[in-house]
Amino acid sequence: MTYEEHLDEVTTLIFERFGLSEDAAIKLVMRAQADGYFSGHDDDPSICTQLRAEQDAKRVFKQYSKPAASPAAPAKRRPGPPRR
Repeated sequence: MTYEEHLDEVTTLIFERFGLSEDAAIKLVMRAQADGYFSGHDDDPSICTQLRAEQDAKRVFKQYSKPAASPAAPAKRRPGPPRR
């Protein structure tokens, strides 16, 4: 399986097994790819197997299905005595 076929298989597995829409599954795989999750797969296509796709689908869903963390809100100042 090529790198691209591997990504397609991971996307399909996420769609089929975790009940996400195709668009949502694609976005998860794209987030993982942008984060470097699949960089080893591109370097070593021999790891692009069906078993690995199944493992990757589980990991990508678990790790990337959570909403992206938003930046911390700035701390609010407590009212105090007026500044001079």
